[in-house]
Amino acid sequence: MDQKTALLDQLRIDRTQTPRRSTGQRRPWWPIGAGIVMIAAATGVAFWVFGARSIPVRSVTARAVAATGGSLLDATGYVVALREATVSGKSIYKVNEVLVQEGQPVKQGQIMARLDDTNARAALDQSKAQAKQFEAALAAARLAAADARPSFLRNEKQRAEGLISEDAFDTSKSAYDAAQTAVAVAEENLTVARATVEVNRRYEDDTIIVAPFDGVVTVKTAQPGEIVSPQFLGGGGIVKIVDMDSLEVDVDVSENFINRVHPKQPASITLNAYPDRRISAEVIAVIPTADRAKATVKVRIGFKEKDPRIIPEMGAHVSFLDAAADLPAGSASAIPGVIVPLAAVQGNGDAGIVFVITGDRVLRQTVRLGSRNADSQTILAGLQPGSDLAIGDFNKLRDGGRIRIVL
Repeated sequence: MDQKTALLDQLRIDRTQTPRRSTGQRRPWWPIGAGIVMIAAATGVAFWVFGARSIPVRSVTARAVAATGGSLLDATGYVVALREATVSGKSIYKVNEVLVQEGQPVKQGQIMARLDDTNARAALDQSKAQAKQFEAALAAARLAAADARPSFLRNEKQRAEGLISEDAFDTSKSAYDAAQTAVAVAEENLTVARATVEVNRRYEDDTIIVAPFDGVVTVKTAQPGEIVSPQFLGGGGIVKIVDMDSLEVDVDVSENFINRVHPKQPASITLNAYPDRRISAEVIAVIPTADRAKATVKVRIGFKEKDPRIIPEMGAHVSFLDAAADLPAGSASAIPGVIVPLAAVQGNGDAGIVFVITGDRVLRQTVRLGSRNADSQTILAGLQPGSDLAIGDFNKLRDGGRIRIVL
């Protein structure tokens, strides 16, 4: 009896112990999956709100333009001479001597070089001798005509009185006409001979090289003993002179900004060699043709003041000024402006767009554009000095958009 009871006790389930899950039974997965989805969604929303909407940008500060009178446009070019000349002989000559040096000022008509005049002088002497020969021939012809005239007049009177025959009169008249024709021929021959003398005299004059105008010798290309000729490319010149009073600056202005330039417009020129000096200038002319390849228009600018330091081919920076540029500094009509990096401005022509940083957002601002160069843009209106601007992907920036500043 006791043995049966013990066996039954072994088969009885103990309710006081937690039942163990068999290794083959799995916990339900959907609560865990739902939690993961909720965490991912929250992370995505947070990234969208605080990350994706915050556009990374760099910040730059607009700085005030120095009070230079309101530059509307800047351009670069070179100093050129409106009047310059490479002086040489009119034909092939040997150089006997060069009387000037580079850098030497010369006056109009001053002798600068002498060429070999041996052949020219011989031709001149020959033509003078021929002229004298024809002068003697003319004198002989006139003497013969003078001798024939009395005989002709006497025969003409005798023919009228019937004292000589018609044949005798015709013979006398023919001799007289021949004498008159000989005089005319001798006169024409003398005229040709004298013209030849003048031509040969000019040939000899061409061997003396003189300055065609007041200027300065900038290049000396020939030495005594050399053969010069204007017929060969790359040679033939003896000296080159430049009229320093005709210096001006030529610049190429983009077609997009040519509407800001007009004749008589005030301008200032800064030479690359003297960057601290601004030279007063004025637009001479806008050349009425465009360069198709460069999309530019040539503009000529003249100096209002002379300076011996200005020489041809110098690099120059030209600022085209507003009409108010001639007013005193600080005048109410002076145009204020700021300079910003070119990458902070979107636009072309007279107007552009910038994004002003205010806290963690940007405001879209329309501005009036002025001059520009390779890395900066002048803004004439619509932006205050000290404003912080955004530089970034303009396609993603919008008015009131959130941004984050990166270095």
